[in-house]
Amino acid sequence: MKTYKILFWITAVLLFLTQGLMPLFTMNSEGSREAMRHLGYPVYFGNMLAVFKFLGSLAIIIPQVPSRVKEWAFAGFAIDFLCASLSFWAIDGATGFVLFPVIALLILMVCYFSYYRLNSGKL
Repeated sequence: MKTYKILFWITAVLLFLTQGLMPLFTMNSEGSREAMRHLGYPVYFGNMLAVFKFLGSLAIIIPQVPSRVKEWAFAGFAIDFLCASLSFWAIDGATGFVLFPVIALLILMVCYFSYYRLNSGKL
């Protein structure tokens, strides 16, 4: 159980820092706006996504949040990472940028499975 707890907290904090705080602090930067334009999305979509990512990462990292809300946050991040990877693939082709959301998805999966293991006792 201790291993799962350590795995959960390492991956949850990593997700919080990279998906919760970083987009929130960079959502109005020119680089972020240009990335949204490059992928064909309106600029407001990036701002909306940053706010939802922050709220989702808070839901995952705060222990008092009900498990049903955490499940939705995990699902939202999984959809986000899959769609980001597909967006990069559709616009830029098979470049290295396609792998970044896939790596984030793998980290999310480790976080989810360790959370699930801690709270249900089985897998």
